[in-house]
Amino acid sequence: MRKSFIFIFIIATVLLVGCGNTGETKNTSNTVTEVNEQNNEGVNENDNDKKSSGAHASAERDLDETLAQFPKEKVDKVITTSVPIAEILHTLSITPVGVPTSTNPLPESFANIDEIGSPMAPDLEKMTDLEADLILSSNALEDSLEESLEGMDLERAYLPTDSYEDLKLSLEALGIYFEKEDEANTLLQEIEENEASLKEELAGKDLPSVLLIIGTADSFMVMSEESYLGSLINTFGAENIATTELKVEDRYSPINMESIIAADPDIVFVLSSLDHGASEDMYEKEIESSEAWKNLSAYKNDQIHTVDYSTYGVTSILNVNKALSEIAQYFNVE
Repeated sequence: MRKSFIFIFIIATVLLVGCGNTGETKNTSNTVTEVNEQNNEGVNENDNDKKSSGAHASAERDLDETLAQFPKEKVDKVITTSVPIAEILHTLSITPVGVPTSTNPLPESFANIDEIGSPMAPDLEKMTDLEADLILSSNALEDSLEESLEGMDLERAYLPTDSYEDLKLSLEALGIYFEKEDEANTLLQEIEENEASLKEELAGKDLPSVLLIIGTADSFMVMSEESYLGSLINTFGAENIATTELKVEDRYSPINMESIIAADPDIVFVLSSLDHGASEDMYEKEIESSEAWKNLSAYKNDQIHTVDYSTYGVTSILNVNKALSEIAQYFNVE
């Protein structure tokens, strides 16, 4: 019996300089990563027990290292340059004095908080005026942000936000540091109970093989298990053929259409965002103009599905239960 293959396409409209040649892996990957970080700081961690917070999915060593970055005493005034971290602060009833300027929505309760500019290049004058005690940012932004903050005497901590496991680790870390462990543990328990329930529903089923692809208006790349979507798929133990068949090593790698045709996928998920200028119509035109895509079983069997960008395109502690539940539904089809 032929295994199922699931393709997830993220269609954004940020034009990559020189990415018409998919062989330019380095430039393409860096540009897409910057776009992803600016939008969601959209790396999987291993499951381990955390002695002070119960059996959560974050690795104890990584949690300890994350907490070691924070000031010894709890601070009062915090700035975050990350939308996912802003959401976590919101769930813990912590109000920052500054938040990033982003195309992705911040919690409504943060609507009147001062914006400090781009996550990668914040307004230093604005940040100084806010007199914050601590900057919280994504660890994927550390290099660029440290360059911007050079010379500033301001404490900072970098938290992981790229994957499903990252979100849980960062929630746990912030709960411990800000003495909000009860609130953090309640949400962590809810997330992990949902995960356990979904895994139970899928127990014994033949899970599909999965290929994830990220694309812009003029190029596509394969996504590994280290992407946010890859981490959600990996949670259920489904095979990501980017690793097992295509042998990719980077989070984003050039697409090889011949290999995809040889795999002959059964199902395609299309993740498109009008906020980023992309639309379902744009993707449909791409498919209709390409004989290669038309030869796929997914096309012939009408198994190309569009899924919501706000759920699958950004790392979000608020949407993660919905994302996992919907993925499980696709995996649970007989």
